[in-house]
Amino acid sequence: MSELEDALAAVADVEGWMTPEQAERLWTRARALGPGGHVVEIGSYHGRSAIVLAMAAPADAEIVAIDPHAGNDRGPQQIEGTADEGERDNAAFRANLTRAGVAERIRHARLPSQAALGEVGGEVDLLYVDGAHRYRPARDDIARWGARVRPGGRMLVHDSFSSIGVTLAILRLLLAGGEFAYVGRSGSLAEYRREPLGRRARLRNGLRQAAQLPWFLRNVVIKVLLLLRLRPLTRLLGHRSGDWPY
Repeated sequence: MSELEDALAAVADVEGWMTPEQAERLWTRARALGPGGHVVEIGSYHGRSAIVLAMAAPADAEIVAIDPHAGNDRGPQQIEGTADEGERDNAAFRANLTRAGVAERIRHARLPSQAALGEVGGEVDLLYVDGAHRYRPARDDIARWGARVRPGGRMLVHDSFSSIGVTLAILRLLLAGGEFAYVGRSGSLAEYRREPLGRRARLRNGLRQAAQLPWFLRNVVIKVLLLLRLRPLTRLLGHRSGDWPY
């Protein structure tokens, strides 16, 4: 069994919304980090992505997982929650990290992502954004944490071209921006590389991202049909499960 397969096996029973293809992209980027790499994850839930990052990153990498586990923004259609739900999420997160053998490798900042800006110093080599998916918090995560990514570093954003809030934040900050080059996506996990973009490169970069909008519209239609309990119609769009597309 390969190391990637070990990581996938370690998270097979961990609740979350990261597909195997998305886990592979995260694993590959973490694996490529140099000695002393700095990894920041925004939005950990039960630890599915944090475990993959920890199993892939160099042994001396600093890995910070940011999640307040406050009960809110827990997943699709779970914007409002309770403190008890947050405590259960935190307990599951810690238990899953321990079970996977990576608890000592990860520093948990149990804070909202913007409050954690002052608790995490230095540049970031690999940033994984999967926090609150409403427009304003998604915008702030991409803008403020993205500014911490070093030149040549990577930013990966989950629910890109799927969640309305996240997609609007991307369109606002990255579509015509000159600092992050769009690399590609695995489902809704979009990858960006921080590098300066000239005028022509910015145009090409914007067009590559705009080309994802038909897929975004498809996902919005699927979500509406699921809310209306018209699941059979989602199959006409190639969606075979009852879960929200991600």
